[in-house]
Amino acid sequence: MPATAFPSPKGSNAPEQVHITQGDRGGRGVIISWMTPNERHPNVVRYWKAYDPSDVYTAHSQIFTYRYYNYSSGYIHHATIKKLEYNTKYFYELGRGDAIRQFSFTTPPRPGPDVPYTFGIIGDLGQTYASNSTLGHYMANPKGEAVLFVGDLSYADNYPLHDQSKWDIWGRFVEKSTAYQPWIWTAGNHELDFAPEIGEYLPFKPFLHRYHVPYKQSGSTSPLWYSIKRGPAYIIVLSSYSAFTKYSPQYQWFEAELKKVDRHETPWLILMMHAPLYNSNNYHYMEGESMRVIFEPWIVQYKVDLVLAGHVHAYERSERISNIRYNITNGLSTPIKDKSAPVYLTIGDGGNIEGLANNFTNPQPFYSAYREASFGHAILEIKNRTHAYYTWHRNQDDEAVASDSTWFFNRFWYPKDESN
Repeated sequence: MPATAFPSPKGSNAPEQVHITQGDRGGRGVIISWMTPNERHPNVVRYWKAYDPSDVYTAHSQIFTYRYYNYSSGYIHHATIKKLEYNTKYFYELGRGDAIRQFSFTTPPRPGPDVPYTFGIIGDLGQTYASNSTLGHYMANPKGEAVLFVGDLSYADNYPLHDQSKWDIWGRFVEKSTAYQPWIWTAGNHELDFAPEIGEYLPFKPFLHRYHVPYKQSGSTSPLWYSIKRGPAYIIVLSSYSAFTKYSPQYQWFEAELKKVDRHETPWLILMMHAPLYNSNNYHYMEGESMRVIFEPWIVQYKVDLVLAGHVHAYERSERISNIRYNITNGLSTPIKDKSAPVYLTIGDGGNIEGLANNFTNPQPFYSAYREASFGHAILEIKNRTHAYYTWHRNQDDEAVASDSTWFFNRFWYPKDESN
């Protein structure tokens, strides 16, 4: 889409590219982020409960800037507000004078086993007309309360010299959703922005400046892997493009993190990463194999419910399968059905500039339950500790139409075979 489709908001030094994410472990905090193009200040968020507009609180942002080749960013603000009430609508306000902008969000319910909660799932979005269709379809569903985003945001690195203005355009494009409900961020390969040919040697520089997450609260040493609890779900975000082998920081953190999960409090255990561990598309085939070999035994041991990924620009849902018996010498290299294993969802179909990955392997392997090379998004409606209803919606249909739908049964509380 052209840059003119997403101009900066009116007003002097108007805050733009507003986005929010969870700001703590349990859902009582929110990180509010925005950019001011010309001046550092104001750096204040004013916020209040919807039912009590007279009681206004304030929080100050930390301010960051970065340079990337021939680009200098505006002033990037990140303000964390804490000790919010659960399940409460808040309004918040940014800017001053003729540039005041007002938004709202609703906090999640207190983490618990039977509180219903609905997530949207989007990946590999980009900023094409198909991207706009995907976002519009998701926003047309009033059920979505937060987005689980599995990586590849702006695709700025697909443009000459990693055109950083594409990050700004993307931030303005998605603001109509990201300013009102939290997006839980995962870093993809298009967030690397590693370009030594133009003197850019620091991976993830634009992404890490623009998108902050509450990684320290989960004991992580990097914002590229972290965890949160939101309603009935315990969500762990991993980095496909950081070291994950034995003794690496991510490996050690993930091993310790799985032991913390209390399925009596948060029964639904969900992993997010960018490169899929299972994939029957010739695009990016087996790129997640190294991570699968290392982490799959833990994934099965701890009975992870769902593993979400993107990267492959198509949609695929797996059966509950594992390949943990394979040890390179025994020849048992074919996955088998495993009721302790998760369902793997590949949702890299947001609408990116690179197009669809329409080269599936044939015949369709038994472990692939549904696959299709169409752009779209998914909705995960967690009903209680045992059941969740899942739908995938392709862009060319009305939002109400589910092209793929199924019930997921919780691996801890109700480990039945859904296919029966």
